[in-house]
Amino acid sequence: MVGQLGHPRAVTPELLTEADAGELFTLQRAAYLSEARAHGNFDLPPLVEPLADVRAALADPALPVWGVRDGHRLIATVRIRVRGDVGEVGRLAVAPDRQGEGLGTELLLAAEELAASAVTRFRLFTGERSAGALRLYARLGYRETHRSPEADYELIHLEKPRGRAPAAIR
Repeated sequence: MVGQLGHPRAVTPELLTEADAGELFTLQRAAYLSEARAHGNFDLPPLVEPLADVRAALADPALPVWGVRDGHRLIATVRIRVRGDVGEVGRLAVAPDRQGEGLGTELLLAAEELAASAVTRFRLFTGERSAGALRLYARLGYRETHRSPEADYELIHLEKPRGRAPAAIR
């Protein structure tokens, strides 16, 4: 991953623990504000999730939460819950001042590789007005499976088989 997408250093994900709850809580809120603005919905789950639920997620062995640090600062995170052969990707977040550097791409690809071996496909969803996220997921091989209504917009559900990413990304 060194040198990809303008990174001078390798992105090394670490498994976050309950001790990281406060920092994860803060990063999540900061990162999802742009999504809330784009969708006119400030009740998005990452923005209203209580700190206690963030702690519980970090304590759940079935829900690994990966993070990337720059020094001691948490700058990116993602969760992957395993349900049978499906890895449900959630809460991909990059600090607002670090967005556009490729951190989300590199972290998501690394987390997919680190996911349990039973996972044969990954699923996720995002709002229809999340243009950057939709471009990212398409580049990484995710394809739309369906849409569902949410407030005055739609959620776009996407899926990809494990290991599928365009050669230019790998």
